[in-house]
Amino acid sequence: MIELSAVEAVARMRRGELKAEDYAGALLARAEVGRRLNAFISISPGEVMEAARAADRRRAAGGELGALHGLPIPIKDSVNTADHPTTSGTASLRGFRPREDAAVVRALRAAGGLVMGKTNLQEMSLGYTCNNMAFGPVRNPYDPTRIPGGSSGGTAVAVAARMAPLGVAEDTCGSIRVPAALCGIAGLRPTTHRYPSAGVMPLTPLFDAVGPLAREVADLSLFDSVMIGDFTPLAAVRPDAVRLAVSPTQYFAGLHPEVARVANEAMERLAEAGAAFVEAEVEDLTAHVDAANYPIICHDTVRMIKGYLREFETGVTFEQLLAMVGENIRDSLEARVPGGRLWVPDEAYAAARDVHRPALQEAFARCFQATGASAIVYPTTLMPAPPIGQELEVEIDGRRLPLRTAMARNIAPASCAGLPGLVLCAGLTREGLPVGIEFAGPAGADRNLLALGQTLESILDRPPAPRI
Repeated sequence: MIELSAVEAVARMRRGELKAEDYAGALLARAEVGRRLNAFISISPGEVMEAARAADRRRAAGGELGALHGLPIPIKDSVNTADHPTTSGTASLRGFRPREDAAVVRALRAAGGLVMGKTNLQEMSLGYTCNNMAFGPVRNPYDPTRIPGGSSGGTAVAVAARMAPLGVAEDTCGSIRVPAALCGIAGLRPTTHRYPSAGVMPLTPLFDAVGPLAREVADLSLFDSVMIGDFTPLAAVRPDAVRLAVSPTQYFAGLHPEVARVANEAMERLAEAGAAFVEAEVEDLTAHVDAANYPIICHDTVRMIKGYLREFETGVTFEQLLAMVGENIRDSLEARVPGGRLWVPDEAYAAARDVHRPALQEAFARCFQATGASAIVYPTTLMPAPPIGQELEVEIDGRRLPLRTAMARNIAPASCAGLPGLVLCAGLTREGLPVGIEFAGPAGADRNLLALGQTLESILDRPPAPRI
C-alpha cells in the first residue's frame, strides 16, 4: 500500500477495493518505522485513524466522495491547522493552535483529504538545511547523515520515505524545489498566487507559494486540480514535440561533477526520446536576480512575520520569537530588522519590486518567445545533499562557496519572476544521492508544465525507494 500513488490510492478507496482505515494504518506504520528521519513535528495516529474510519462510513452510506477521499496528507508546519499546533518550526510557537485551517487545508479537507500530521522544517523557513534546533534535524532518507533540503524538508522526507504519496509544502525561494531535488521526488512550485496563501507563515507576498510534493506528476496534477477546481485531464505530449531551452553559462557552470554527470545523462535520455534542446541565455539574468530577489525577501520578512503573529493571535511578539530562535538562523533574522546588516531601505525595495523584478519577468518572456520552448531546463541545485552541520559553507570540486549559493543559485530566478517550476529526479550519484532537474515554464502555464512533466518522467529513471 505504501507504494501506491495518491491517484491510485484514492481510486481504490473510492471503489471500495481499499479501506481508508487500512491505508491510513499502513502509512502511519511506515511513519513509525522512519521516526529517526524526524519528518514530523506532530502526528496523532488516533485522530488520523478515526478520520479514516469516518471516510469509510461515508462511502458505505453512499455519501459524496471527494477527489482526495480518505487520503492522509502531511502538512508543512508553517501552514495553519485547527487540530494541530502550527509552530513554523520555532520554539516560541510550540503551543500556538490556530482557530481555523489555512485556506489550502480547507480545500484539501473539502475534497476528502485527511491531515496526517505537521512536518518538520527549517525554522521560520529561513534556510535550506532543515537542521532545526527546536525540533531536531530532518534527515535525508537516502543518507540520514545528510540534509533533506529546506525549508520543506519534513514533507519531502515523508513523501520520499513512503509515509505518504502527496504532501503540502511552501516555496519562497526554493523551499519546495530544493527538498524535492535532494530527496529524489517531484515538486511543483506553482505560478505565484495560483493557490491561496492565507493562513501560512509568510516571508514575502511577492514570492510565497504553497505547493505539492509527490513521487509522481499525476499526484501533483491532482493537487492542482483540487486547488483550482479544474479536473480536465492533462493533454498528452509526445516526446518529439518537446522543446526545451538550455542556458549553459547561467545554469550549468560550477556544478558538482556528479550533478553535472547525472543531469547531462538525463538530458541525453530526453534527447534520445525525441526532445529538442535550444541554447538561449536569459538577458541580464544574474544582475536582475541580484538586484531583486533577496532585497525583496529581506525587506518583507520581519514586517510579514509581525503581521502573521498579530493576525492569528499567536500571543507571541516578534521580539519574543527572535529571543528564542535557534542560533543557526538568529543572525539571518536579526540582520533583517530595520538598521540590520540585511535591512533594505524602502527606496531600494521599490527599485527591486518595480524595476528589476519586472525586467527579469520580461527577460524570461522574451526567452520563451524567442526559443519557442515549453520550459527552461537546469539542475535544481549545484550539488547533492551535503552533510548535516554544514550551515554556511560547502565545498564543490575543491572550491568553497556559501551553502545558499549551492542550493539557491539556479532556483532563485524562476521564483523571483513568479514562474512555475517543476522538479523531477534526474538520477542518483555514485554515492546513491538524488539529483534533481528543474523545468521552469512561462507564468500561468502550470497545467502545460504538468503535462510536459508526465511525458518527461516516463523517460527519466525514478529512483528506488530509500531503505529506512
